[in-house]
Amino acid sequence: MPLKRSIMRIQLDTGAKNRIEEICARRGMTQISMMSRDVHWFSQQDEEIQTAVLASLTEESNPALTKSLLKKFSSY
Repeated sequence: MPLKRSIMRIQLDTGAKNRIEEICARRGMTQISMMSRDVHWFSQQDEEIQTAVLASLTEESNPALTKSLLKKFSSY
């Protein structure tokens, strides 16, 4: 049975769009495929990684998150 799929739209500035096109050309993949993989990866991450990626850190939370991420990554 085929998986149900959802369509989402994104908005990028011209520079980001150009970089995405370059990455896709270099990797030989479509923009939809690349963005789908990125969003899937992001959705599987824990809250700390999502916060770091979204750059929604305050000056107060940054040192604690950095320490936590270093500890997590050193265990891989």
